[in-house]
Amino acid sequence: MTGRPLVALPQTAGRTESEIFFEALALNEASTGPIPDPSDVGGQELLARYTMDLAAAFGARSGQLATQGRALPGAREAVAAVASLPGVIQSVLTGTIRPNAKAKLQAFGMDEFFDFEIGGYGSEIYPKGAQLLRSLGRAAEKYGADIGVDATVYIADSVRDVEAARIGGARCVAVASGRSSGTELREAGADMVLDDLTDTESVVGAVERLTSALSAG
Repeated sequence: MTGRPLVALPQTAGRTESEIFFEALALNEASTGPIPDPSDVGGQELLARYTMDLAAAFGARSGQLATQGRALPGAREAVAAVASLPGVIQSVLTGTIRPNAKAKLQAFGMDEFFDFEIGGYGSEIYPKGAQLLRSLGRAAEKYGADIGVDATVYIADSVRDVEAARIGGARCVAVASGRSSGTELREAGADMVLDDLTDTESVVGAVERLTSALSAG
């Protein structure tokens, strides 16, 4: 994108592609002038170019996902079981841009359980807490019902995602399958913490308990 090598890498866990991109520009001094502000027209145009190139590069290699990538043990069973709960709508709130997020789930046969139209993605400049609320707005508009944060559970694996759930007002089930430990996730404010996704009943039970407790309150 800039003609200069990427040497210094920004932190990526729990962050969006847009955050990573602009921080990478700053860390690598990739601009001769001021780094574009993400909210300015110039910043938005630069981000749009980047996300297009990122999607193209990822798409050209997407066939490698199934052979060189892996799904976490129990992931497909968990999302399938949660999808079968009455009234549940599943989407994604991810730092990855939409086409790449969909490709990852397609590679492991999980895309059928998600509504990608209402999700939040890394091409947006909004922080994840704000994206969560925007996603709820899209869901309400599409399904003709008021889907509030009190009926929303965010399944996360990083401290930043737990914080986003708290900012957005949703309950959070944190899974210690990423770089954040179970202790870190609890201290960040996760309502429930699971070691992994291998116990499908535990995942479903966590979602049901959190939404039932909120409804009762």
